[in-house]
Amino acid sequence: MKRPNWFQVSAEGAKAVSALHHYVTTGTDLPKELIHLIFLRTSQLNGCAHCIDIHARDLIKTGMSVDKLVLVPVWEEADYLFSDQERAALAWTEEVTRVSETHASDRAYAAALSVFGEKNLVELTLVIAAMNAINRMGISFRMKPLAKA
Repeated sequence: MKRPNWFQVSAEGAKAVSALHHYVTTGTDLPKELIHLIFLRTSQLNGCAHCIDIHARDLIKTGMSVDKLVLVPVWEEADYLFSDQERAALAWTEEVTRVSETHASDRAYAAALSVFGEKNLVELTLVIAAMNAINRMGISFRMKPLAKA
């Protein structure tokens, strides 16, 4: 079944989501590569093909190696490829994206806080929240990846 382009159907809603996306990509002190890494991991957890495609490409543009990129889903097994900050961000991303299971545990919060500090942890959580919202819209309205065969 064909689904509508949600940007067209709800221009004001799309504008609100876009404003949050704009803030997290331009208004925080978080490194751009880290933001795209979190966008990618969130999208992988949610299964949003459109966003996985976009953010994998964005990470390649920032200079991330394909070797590292393909191991993002199993980052804990390949932790030597990821910095302390990246590992903390990936762990917190999984905790927040799976919040119905994890309830954002005190242990995970303390671990993320120790690496990011209060302000950056709030901003990191906004990055995760923004991508979760976009994934839910992208999946619900079947946004297609840009990849060609």
